[in-house]
Formats: sequence, C-alpha cells, structure tokens
Amino acid sequence: MNTSWIRTAGLTVLAFGAAFVGAGIFHLNHFSTVMGASSSAAAPKFKFDPDWPKPLPNKWKIGGIMGLAVDKDDNVWAYDRANDLTDIELEAELNPPIADCCKRPPSLIHFDKEGNVIGAIDPQQGHGLAVDLKGFLYVGNVVDGLNSVHKYDPKTGALLGTVPRAPEKVPGSAGRILTEASTSEHVPGHGGVGPVATFVHPLGGPPQPQPDAAALAARAKAMAAFHAKYPPTTPMIVGQVEEIRIDDAARELYATDDYLGRIMVFDLDTLAFKRGWGAYGQKLSEISTDDKDRAYTPGGPEPKELIGDLTLNISRDGLVYAGDRRANRIQVFTKEGKFLKEFTVDVHTGAGGSAGGVMFSPDKEQRLLYICDITNDHVWFLNREDGKVLGHMGQMGQNGGEFFGIHMEATDSRGVLYTGEVFAGERVQRFLPVK
Repeated sequence: MNTSWIRTAGLTVLAFGAAFVGAGIFHLNHFSTVMGASSSAAAPKFKFDPDWPKPLPNKWKIGGIMGLAVDKDDNVWAYDRANDLTDIELEAELNPPIADCCKRPPSLIHFDKEGNVIGAIDPQQGHGLAVDLKGFLYVGNVVDGLNSVHKYDPKTGALLGTVPRAPEKVPGSAGRILTEASTSEHVPGHGGVGPVATFVHPLGGPPQPQPDAAALAARAKAMAAFHAKYPPTTPMIVGQVEEIRIDDAARELYATDDYLGRIMVFDLDTLAFKRGWGAYGQKLSEISTDDKDRAYTPGGPEPKELIGDLTLNISRDGLVYAGDRRANRIQVFTKEGKFLKEFTVDVHTGAGGSAGGVMFSPDKEQRLLYICDITNDHVWFLNREDGKVLGHMGQMGQNGGEFFGIHMEATDSRGVLYTGEVFAGERVQRFLPVK
C-alpha cells in the first residue's frame, strides 16, 4: 500500500492510499475539526494524466522548465533550458549519429490540449514566460548578453520589443548560469555540465575556492559603485528576470527583478516603465542596498527586503501575490504596491526555499492559492484569504505524478494543473481535477 505524508494546519498526518499508482489520483484530505473551517475549504484533488504530453517530435529531449504559460485557447507554452542537456543526451546530433536519440529542442514549445506539439520558436534561454490575449510571448531571456523581458511573435520567433534594461550586469551575479551558457554557440552532440552541477558542488570534487579578505573587499567596492550607478529607483531591469505576468485589461506587464528584490510594472504597448516597489510595499527609493537587510535563517524573522527567486501573479480581484521563495513567504499587494498581508509556507525549509510560483484555483472567487515548492517538491494548497495551509500534493521522485525540482506551474480555464521541473525532473506534467 502506498503512503504519503500530508501536512494540515501545522500537523503531519500519515495518509494511506493518498496516491494510487494505477489510478494516478492524489487526494488531500481536509480535517475541518482541526482547521475550524467548512469542507468547502478543502484542498483539491487531482489525477495525474500519463498521456500528456505526447512524445516529442524530431528526437527532441526537453531540458529544465523555466516557464509555463497557458494561452487563451488553453494550449500550453513550455520554456525549457536545453543547456541542461549533456553529451550523452545529444548523441543523435553527431555526424554520423551514434545513437537514435536525442537532439536539442527549441527553447519554447507549444502544446495543444491533447499534448501534441503545435509550434515552437527558439530564442536564447532565460527565466520567466507569459502570453497575452493576442498570443504574443513575453520571455525573460538573454539578448546581446543581457537579461530582460523580450516580446516575440509566436509563429515566426521575431523579436518585437524589449523592456528597458540596464546596459551592464550586476557584478559577480548568478546570472552567469543563464547568460554565459545561453549565449555560447551550440556544438552539435555536445551539451553542458547537467542540470544540477551549477547549483550543487559534487562530493569528492576539488574544494571550492574561498574568497580572501581582499577579494571580498573588492567585491563590496564594486557593488557599492554599481548601486550608486544603478540605485533602486532605476526605471529598468537591472538583474535577472524571474517572473513575468500580463494584465491585459490594464495593458500592463509585471516583471520581478532579482536586483534588490523589485516588482516592476511596464506599459504593455510601449514597454515603458510605469511603477515599482519592494518588500512590504516600500517605494523603490526606500529599498535598501545593504545585504544585511536580506539576511534570513529558515524559521527566523522574515527579512526586511525581498531576497530572491521572486515570483508573482495577479488575482481576478486585482491583488498581486509575490512569492519570495528563499524567504518562505508570500506578500500580498494592491496593483499600486500597497502592502496588505504576508503568508509563510513551511518556514523551516532551507536550500532553495518553499514559496515558489503562485497560481489560483479556477473558481470565480479563486479561493485557493497553489504554491510550487522546488525544495520539498510539493504543490502547496493555501486558503487565499488567510494563507492557511490546507494540504499539499507530491513528493520527490521520478515516477509520474512525483516531482524532482518542481519549478513552474500553470492552470487553464478548466482547472487543469500543469507543472514543470528542473534538476533531474526536466519534464512537464498534467494533473486533471477530480470532483
């Protein structure tokens, strides 16, 4: 018999039969006696769909998923990082090939509701993806060595516009993972170091070099000069884009900038900057450049500033939910940046943090938040009103319906949940709602 652990209202409960492999059903029970809430607030149930997507064409092998977006027709765009693929996965590219599979895929792949590939374009890689009601794609990726939000034609792949971007990189930024690797020309049959090597130092390898006092002082000086040149009020993207969302009705584009933890809003038609804010609704001019204000120990007090891997989404009633992943929290704002409240998710989580991508349940009121958690490999279900955790779905693993580096999620108009994984996962999965 299968078992799984379900957390409800701070309690850990062993649930038997929570995941039935044959049926693929994930059932999260809600204990109203513990929660003090009605059964209408129960966590949803989903059934893993093993038939979606269909096998990829052209011998493609998909990489880590850096963005997911559902278009107006409920078709799905997946943004993958093909640089995660290694030599052994690209042997069909050699001339002559030495294996039947595989080949490097385009970075943006379009799936229909049946899981068939219906289109693809291949801009350079990055992080974050959105699609507007006209079908145009907004991609957080690298062009000319710098990361920003770029608008693409979904049919031709033509670059149509760019959100304003600072002309320099943040000194010593982790953006090298996305920029330097993404801008190098691909050699057929040769891949990268794999999806984990740039994040985790292998056991038994050479010791990591530790910066000495002089190197630390030089970096601090370089950062001080960079902050002076590009203060928090800089009306453009400065660091790495993590998330992109489109507000079609207001004709606005939201992007999260990992430079100092900023939420930035741009005009959707002109791509000109409009406004922005930081943690707790701080004006851009109030955001601190002191690293001490981003210090966080899991389980401890929340930091003054947003600290990184920042995601967001916009609810139907006009609220902005920002997931500060590595601080294990979600902050809620108005569209103008007024801070309303803060929720925490599994606050003892270290490493990559727990509060990843934010999605909403499909009901009219969007009563639930769906939060993907790259460290614990869960999708958390929270009451949107008060942030109470109702349960979670998933665990680390490579079987269908499990997750190994869940990084992205998206829902369609029917409440179907799509997930995308990095690390050893490197796949997209679909989960059908169960009544």
